[in-house]
Amino acid sequence: MKIAITTDSNSGILINEAKDKDIFVLPMPFLIDGECYFENVNLSQSDFYQKLNENAEVSTSQPSVGELTDFWTEILKEYDHIVHIPMSSSLSQSCASATVLSTSEEFAGKITVVDNRRISVTLKQSVYDAAILRERGYTPNEIKEYLEQTAADSSVYIAVDTMKYLKKGGRVSPAAATIGSILKIKPVLQLHGGKLDKYALSRGTIKAKEAMKTAIKNDLDTTFAKFVKQGKMIIFVAHTNCQEEASKFVKELKTLFPSVPVTHCDPLSLSVSCHIGAGALAVACARIVK
Repeated sequence: MKIAITTDSNSGILINEAKDKDIFVLPMPFLIDGECYFENVNLSQSDFYQKLNENAEVSTSQPSVGELTDFWTEILKEYDHIVHIPMSSSLSQSCASATVLSTSEEFAGKITVVDNRRISVTLKQSVYDAAILRERGYTPNEIKEYLEQTAADSSVYIAVDTMKYLKKGGRVSPAAATIGSILKIKPVLQLHGGKLDKYALSRGTIKAKEAMKTAIKNDLDTTFAKFVKQGKMIIFVAHTNCQEEASKFVKELKTLFPSVPVTHCDPLSLSVSCHIGAGALAVACARIVK
């Protein structure tokens, strides 16, 4: 059986970098001042942040049924089956929509939809893990079973530079956002099992980074300790339009965790960026296939 693996651009995987690996990426749509754009098609990272700087009205959307249908139909011309790994069902309806479409007469028996409750760098790793399992002869259902069973074996912490977008999304009150700005408070958010929640409040970037280091160290020393011993955990860094700061953070983490590889240093998904704005810094860890 010739199996294709598909995901969406929330994984951070670029369309062109994946095709030679039998991996295909569905661009996510965004509405900017009422006009629809598609990530990495007619909306680049730099274009997106320029729109934010111009105070454009930016919101996320999900691919239409027609777009997903065309995407899968084209791939099935060359493949027998598709394993589809979209962004977490806790953050979008796109996973539920894909699941319903996969049971339609047109796609029945040809599509396996996986919800392993991840996004951005951890979703990217899940896609690469699926590719490894495919090469080892796993069936689509076995790939799905593995990814969903190991879904919780990851964590993400994000230090937000501004409360502007958290206020806009109703996550903090206008008063709290104003006070936070005056006191240079940096919220640190956590993403476990697909749910984005508050983790800590830190005063300044340095303390926010220390809070994230402490959090990820605690996860590696406790929840994921056995996977660390087995060499099955890796660390990622991600950011929203602050590559230089992210590169510095990578060096700090490599020093702090010499036995756990720090691999990707990628931009955060634009779907996340919509809700937190530019200047955010993130650290994540995830269990990998060995």
